Amino acid sequence: MLTGYAFAADIQLQNLRCEMLFNPQGIDVTAPRLSWQLTGSGRNIQQTAYEILVASSAAKLAANQGDLWTSGKVSSNESIMVAYKGKALKSGTACYWKVKVYTNNGVSSWSAPAKWSVGLLNAADWKAKWIGYEKGFPWDSIAKFSRLSARYFRKEFTSAAKVKRATAYISGLGHYELYLNGKYIGNEVLTQMPTDYNKSVQYSTYDVTADVKQGKNAIANVLGNGRYFTMRPIYKPKKVKEFGFPKMLLQLDVEYEDGHHQLVISDQTWRMTADGPIRTNNEYDGEEYDATKELPGWNKIGFNDTKWLKPQLTPVPTGKLVAQMSEPIKVMQTLKPQKLAELKPGTWIMDMGQNMTGWIKLKVKGKRGDKVTLRFAETLEKDGSLYTANLRDAKVTDTYALKGGAEETWHPVFVFHGFRYVEITGYPGKLKESDFVGEVVYDALATIGEFETSNATINQVYKNTWWGVAGNYKGMPIDCPQRNERMPWLGDRATGSLGESFIFDNQKLYAKWLNDIEEAQTPEGAIPDVAPAYWNYYSDNMTWPGTYILIADMLYKQYGDVRPIEKHYPSMKKWLTYMQTKYMKDYILTKDKYGDWCVPPESPELIHAKDSSRTTNGQLIATAYYHRMLFLMKRFAKMLGKEDDAKAYSALSLKIADAFNTKFYNTQTQQYDNGTVTANLLPLYFDITPVNNRKAVFNNIVKRITTIDNNHIATGVIGTQWLMRGLTEYGRPDLAYRIATNKDYPSWGYMAERGATTIWELWNGDTANPSMNSGNHVMLLGDLIVWYYQNLAAIKAGINQPGFKQVIMKPIMTNGLDFVKASYKTPYGIVKSEWKKDKDFTWNITIPANATALISIPAKSVDGITEGGKKAAEAEGLKFVKMDGDYAVYEAGSGEYKFKSVF
Repeated sequence: MLTGYAFAADIQLQNLRCEMLFNPQGIDVTAPRLSWQLTGSGRNIQQTAYEILVASSAAKLAANQGDLWTSGKVSSNESIMVAYKGKALKSGTACYWKVKVYTNNGVSSWSAPAKWSVGLLNAADWKAKWIGYEKGFPWDSIAKFSRLSARYFRKEFTSAAKVKRATAYISGLGHYELYLNGKYIGNEVLTQMPTDYNKSVQYSTYDVTADVKQGKNAIANVLGNGRYFTMRPIYKPKKVKEFGFPKMLLQLDVEYEDGHHQLVISDQTWRMTADGPIRTNNEYDGEEYDATKELPGWNKIGFNDTKWLKPQLTPVPTGKLVAQMSEPIKVMQTLKPQKLAELKPGTWIMDMGQNMTGWIKLKVKGKRGDKVTLRFAETLEKDGSLYTANLRDAKVTDTYALKGGAEETWHPVFVFHGFRYVEITGYPGKLKESDFVGEVVYDALATIGEFETSNATINQVYKNTWWGVAGNYKGMPIDCPQRNERMPWLGDRATGSLGESFIFDNQKLYAKWLNDIEEAQTPEGAIPDVAPAYWNYYSDNMTWPGTYILIADMLYKQYGDVRPIEKHYPSMKKWLTYMQTKYMKDYILTKDKYGDWCVPPESPELIHAKDSSRTTNGQLIATAYYHRMLFLMKRFAKMLGKEDDAKAYSALSLKIADAFNTKFYNTQTQQYDNGTVTANLLPLYFDITPVNNRKAVFNNIVKRITTIDNNHIATGVIGTQWLMRGLTEYGRPDLAYRIATNKDYPSWGYMAERGATTIWELWNGDTANPSMNSGNHVMLLGDLIVWYYQNLAAIKAGINQPGFKQVIMKPIMTNGLDFVKASYKTPYGIVKSEWKKDKDFTWNITIPANATALISIPAKSVDGITEGGKKAAEAEGLKFVKMDGDYAVYEAGSGEYKFKSVF
């Protein structure tokens, strides 16, 4: 991020960025997209034109020499995703850029400069070799539960002249830690983004100019196992994918002032050992560190590595090398223990006060060989010991063996844990809370949303959501961080990704995940339930793979990003054709796998309901979802100019709707199939239900919720994705609010009342069978967070002006909700919405520059509305549109507004 300067007419440019919010090193796109934001104190500031300069050096840019691209003055209001149109970019190019903006309120000066660099675009640019060691060592165990030690690599080289620029390119499978002259390079952790390494392998780029010294240098790297080497396939070879032993590819390009280059590459001139302190590292089982095996100075010059081995040239991964374009994983914050209690002599239980994802960093002083063991869990047994039954066969245990002497500090580096409680054994001396800190680890995504209401339950559920979502971002969205799963299930993030986008800037993460999904597609067109396909689950259903299309739609709506639709449209079309050809009969989809997964069961110990009145027909779900996918694909086709496709999708939709209503709609009961909320909600919300039947179908939804379900939620993963918006849009926001604020079972509030600090996997997660009751899942959130922001806070992207170029603002009014205060950083800037109802309705709104809003104010008439103390009709930047029931609708330009109305 770069903060800009003040300009004429009090206009400012800020947050200049290219493709991503962190400094983009080594991108591998040849037409990067440039974005900027405007701010100013006036109202209705609109960009009318822009001018971009891109230069090959900071000096040239400062001299206004755009030797790579001079756009000239371009008449356009575009300020996000503006494609670079300059000279062809070459591998390793550093690009410096700035922008000048013309508005209806003046012209800016040039913005502060920003920079991006180009990675290695061609396979021929890589001179390095893949190196590693293709077997275990005597102290390793290649078995069901792997014990594979980390591999340490080093090489010394000489830099003979003054360095102008030095760039390191590295891929380390599965994780790596890179050092140069003893300094850790970068500030991320768990480096190397997870992919299906048979399809793609990511590399990272580092500017190490300041780290290469004239004279002798040492470059070093540690390899951990990550997702590359897990060993679980040994006992489930048909289910779990395995890739091989850890390996690395490294290329250091040193450019000197005289123009010549020196390459330091990974090859057999390096030295390696696995007889170091990290004795084993497995994401499920933990990390063992023996400080007595440390190698002092191993990553600095002068270390004696004569007894180390020569690495092997390893088989080259079949996956294509691609640049990492999403944010890295980092330690994002720290937590202090809230309680420390001795369970029995020598065994302590530490409570972090929050279910978190990451690890414990400890301080300890003791004798050489003393061993501290840490075990992790989300909850406790009644006797105060760890509850680990729900972890399945994950051992989730870290151990640290002391080297002895002075105080030692340690944390694992190649694993993470999901936990609130830690069992500590073997700790020498007196145990103190100050000896421990929890480091919270997740993708370095900015938190861009804030949300608060007058209702404490909603606020706690929102807080629990933040922790649950953050903890399950690990280079891909995983389902849980604690048991032997941690898999990127598609169904968990369908509508959930949209809700998450209001809290975190998840654009790059989900764009990367769409690539993972496409890479997992079979030649026939099938899309798996888990992608990357670490588990071989191709069950051919509509709901889980449908996430592929839903997320592409989310990225367009929330970020104005059409590129994922353009890129993935052929694969999406291929999947729909595959499902139609293989499973559609008389326009009904005959295949489903999961149903409405995890509806509230009838008995507290059950995971899934066995009562057929609670479950929804799988063919109904699959057919409704196929219809919904066609609706989205029709819109995509029109955006891309594929009119024939759009017509075909439209025609097929009509046939499916007719077949659906014929098969599932009961004209006597005026409901679908067995009348579950999901059975009625999907066709209603997906516009399958004929207009004349919609009121009756909705009334049946309301009747079911208010009578049979006692005003509580009765949907699972599928129905909950559309429930809150469905109830609200059909006139019952009060019922949605009741469901959102319930504190008894089943509800989100029930989880919080029972002490949850994240979101459970099951509505009855405190009583269900431990084989499936994770305390940190987000799949049951459905559209709750979407509803929080779009309906309670009234912050929604305009359908025809995506990325919040237009903001749709219409707050729901329901008894019991007295105020909502929210903000959201859109691609154009921050939108704020703070309303309060008492005798009157007051609403403070902020709309960013170069955006507009359609604002619906609760009011009996326009005569009762003021803005800034004046009648709304006299307010600058406002235009009355119409009365819409109990709302007065206005168009508004950018700026800050203070409304008051009688409603």
